[in-house]
Amino acid sequence: MEVHTFRADTMHEALALVRRELGPDAAILRTREIRTARLFGLLPGPRKIEVTASAGVNVPSRLPPVEPPREAMGRNRADFGEAGLSLEAPDAETRNLTFRGETSVHEVRNRLESMEHMLHELCRRNGSQSGHDWPDSLFRLYTDLIDADLSEEEARDWVERVRCDALRDRIEDPSVLKSRIGRMLESELAVCGPIRLSRGQRRVAALIGPTGVGKTTTIAKLAANFRLRENRRVGLITVDTYRIAAVEQLRTYAEIIDLPMQVVSTPREMREAVQRFAGLDLVLIDTAGRSPKDEIKIRELRALLTEARADEVHLVVGSVIGARALRQIIDHFQTASPTALLLTKLDEAPSLGGLLPVLSEGRLPLSYLTNGQNVPDDIEVADAGKLARMILRLEHLSGAES
Repeated sequence: MEVHTFRADTMHEALALVRRELGPDAAILRTREIRTARLFGLLPGPRKIEVTASAGVNVPSRLPPVEPPREAMGRNRADFGEAGLSLEAPDAETRNLTFRGETSVHEVRNRLESMEHMLHELCRRNGSQSGHDWPDSLFRLYTDLIDADLSEEEARDWVERVRCDALRDRIEDPSVLKSRIGRMLESELAVCGPIRLSRGQRRVAALIGPTGVGKTTTIAKLAANFRLRENRRVGLITVDTYRIAAVEQLRTYAEIIDLPMQVVSTPREMREAVQRFAGLDLVLIDTAGRSPKDEIKIRELRALLTEARADEVHLVVGSVIGARALRQIIDHFQTASPTALLLTKLDEAPSLGGLLPVLSEGRLPLSYLTNGQNVPDDIEVADAGKLARMILRLEHLSGAES
């Protein structure tokens, strides 16, 4: 039995090392948190994750072992295989003792039994020390959550919640565990639904956010869907005069869809433009991208939206960012009073697990998701269940089932 030890800064990195060096079927024998030392052991070093694994051992469970019956042990290789022992790679000392006749087959068998028992005991102790006293199905769920970009602490918390909630007799079923954690996630993801229009009542919705997140393309998708698929009367207003290309891009969409459009640059012009669209069902406002740290520009944006008397303000954010950046964007744009969060570029995001801590806080409910550049396609109303499946990678971010 050849055992390897890997050390990394995080569990995610350690598991990646195991898979790269030993392959995807390697057995995890031990995981623990250690502290390294500096200056000849005088000062504590950084925290590390240590994983012990083997490619030549099949560990059926992380639960305490059940000793195989001694009568099931045979005197030949086939009998040993049926008893659940791996004899594919006996160590050199065992081979030499057997071939020289210095020990009996019975002694070799006892030695292998002892090694297997030690292996199971190692797994059991590791589970108790690390708090991961879980069966293989839960440990596999734990590593899947880490692969989905949840932090180790978040993954551990979710697995513990599933363990406490799961039925004892079905805890080994991976599909049941995934379904259960999916429902838990779904219950914590806040969504607000689409822009809802009423006959005879105009609705004003604005899109705000940082630069480069796809606000103009998203405005075009919304306008095309409401105009062409729902036959609503829609008008466009843009204040993105900082980028001439953005104005021309939106004007091109307006001409193709046959929509009226106004370009404004001051609060007074905004008020007048909204008044001109008094007879429409929906007015969509495209704004210039603002740096989250530019408080002056965000205050100017709020003044424009106040004059527009916006009913909804959707904060548009690209899904390729992390939880910390998303939280900062929400904090800085609070001045503009956003009412919903709109995630774009799901087709460019490797995963959504990193955003889970912010999405589950419910500070801003999700309204729409976009996953491409196609107009009017590649946009959908946010659905908590589907989003949970995306986070767990049960469904691709493009929307197709995995």
